[in-house]
Amino acid sequence: MISELRRKSQVTIPKELVMKLGLKEGDKLEIIEKNGTIQIMPVSVYPKKYVEDLKDEINNIKAKIQSGEQPIYDRVDELFNQLDGNDR
Repeated sequence: MISELRRKSQVTIPKELVMKLGLKEGDKLEIIEKNGTIQIMPVSVYPKKYVEDLKDEINNIKAKIQSGEQPIYDRVDELFNQLDGNDR
């Protein structure tokens, strides 16, 4: 597919790709140059506070796993049994 670089450095993404990727107006796209090619990737943008809170939660869980406070399950059904209060 060929697109044309327009005034103000604008490029139109072909409709087939927009539909295939489920893109819509207002979506954020990251544009990078790599080895002489241009790559465009859809991205999700989250508030910095949300990402920081998520990192803190992950670090807390890692610490609980290290201390043995957080159980680790080999199978999903073991987790569900524990959540349901069944010790099968």
